[in-house]
Amino acid sequence: MTSKRNILLITTDQMRFDALGCNGGSVARTPHIDRLADTGINYLRAHNQNVVCMPARATIMTGQHVASHGVWMNGVSLPEDQPTIAHHLKEHGYRTALLGKAHFEPWLGSPEQFFENRMAAAGHTGPHRGFDHMELANHFFEGHSHFDLHMNQFPESKKAFYPMITDRGQNTASKGQTGAAQVWPMDIPLEHYHTQWVADRTIAWLGQQSDEPFFCWMSFPDPHHPWDIPQSELHRHDWREMPLPTLYREKHEDRLRLLDQKPKHWRGYYEGSLWTNLESPRDFVPAALSADQVREINAYTHIENELIDEAVGQVIGWLQSQGLDDQTDIFFTTDHGELQGDFGLMFKGPYHIDALMRLPLIWRPAPSVGTPSAVVTRPVGHVDLAKTFCDIADIPIPHYCEGLPLPLSEQAAAQQSRNLVLTEWDSEHGPIDMHLKSLFHNDGWLITVYEPSHLYDGTEGELYNINEDPDQIINRWDDPDHQSLKTALIAELYDNLPSPRAPKLPRLAPV
Repeated sequence: MTSKRNILLITTDQMRFDALGCNGGSVARTPHIDRLADTGINYLRAHNQNVVCMPARATIMTGQHVASHGVWMNGVSLPEDQPTIAHHLKEHGYRTALLGKAHFEPWLGSPEQFFENRMAAAGHTGPHRGFDHMELANHFFEGHSHFDLHMNQFPESKKAFYPMITDRGQNTASKGQTGAAQVWPMDIPLEHYHTQWVADRTIAWLGQQSDEPFFCWMSFPDPHHPWDIPQSELHRHDWREMPLPTLYREKHEDRLRLLDQKPKHWRGYYEGSLWTNLESPRDFVPAALSADQVREINAYTHIENELIDEAVGQVIGWLQSQGLDDQTDIFFTTDHGELQGDFGLMFKGPYHIDALMRLPLIWRPAPSVGTPSAVVTRPVGHVDLAKTFCDIADIPIPHYCEGLPLPLSEQAAAQQSRNLVLTEWDSEHGPIDMHLKSLFHNDGWLITVYEPSHLYDGTEGELYNINEDPDQIINRWDDPDHQSLKTALIAELYDNLPSPRAPKLPRLAPV
């Protein structure tokens, strides 16, 4: 057996920080992931560097801020010749694989443009982007993933999945009891669900490895919408018993009072008057959401999270049965969060708040190393993962990586001067562009600058004292008593933000 430590990176798609029991979640039962936190390092203030899939995943792959790698919005592909941490680990003797959702390239582009969109149909499993082996899955059938083609063997189950794409973009159809958009219970066996398929394919790939160390990325498509779980799992949580989110207000007027403290695109999305959010179905208007619809969506989300936890437990159990767990570092995180009813909103978009930015991030070092468990409260980010992988592998850090290796304790975080983490947003949706830059400071301040765009002139923004206002309700941006602090935080933000990649990477033309 190799003396090198293995690396298992587990990610979900669109999971909130508070989804897990170890992070205060009180609904979904997540004992296997909680065990990773209990025996490892739980980072309580981890942020992504972008709050949607493709830019966030590019940061994980490159160890770079969004400005540096240039994947500035969904629909912008990381160039195929871009060096990644998978390339680097492979060059230093690691076997590399990605099982599940990749999303480094747009799903709706032509196969001629993007390898991910043709590899399964062509019988390919890689190599690609530094991965020796890739088997891809999505949370809906887009026509080309390995899971999509696998399900052709089970036509009745395949027909039961949610019809995600319409001529206006995302569907809003429902089979739920409340009529909530994209709630879609399916009469399929659990083994035909993509969460189980990803775990099965991960175990299959791991079982084929020899003595070389591995870097394996197990990437679950859930709990991303649509909420289309097998009917056999509905017994886990009755939507009627779901608590409403702390930041949900049952009265329309009370929701407006929350939204009116924020820049105008918040209320514009809520009322359906500003189309700023292609990350949500175009025909979806949050103001029409009922409290029961929020409950039903959240019940399905918690069930998806429990299925993920059980799949994680299966893979860890397999590692233990093979004598591999003792030499394997396990990471658990997600690409971004979900609004999930906060402020009366759903899905995701240009909103730099904890619901979307704050992530579960857990590192369980290989037990053979004997690293003490810890909780780290200072800010860290996805940008730190690549350097951490290099430290584990005991290999040089490539020149393109930014960030720092993740600290193993609160004391180590202080010694690294872990004082801030950055998050960026750029988008063009229809005629409207938006540009947000955020800094979270260890002192407890979160600032978001709105750069000039079609909607904003550059004088707007958000400023929250997280220590006093953890729900980010009271926007102090225009508070006269906080103008000197605001100026200092803006300067610190731009002092630490890398220069944008040039030339700007092209986006896929809207479908």
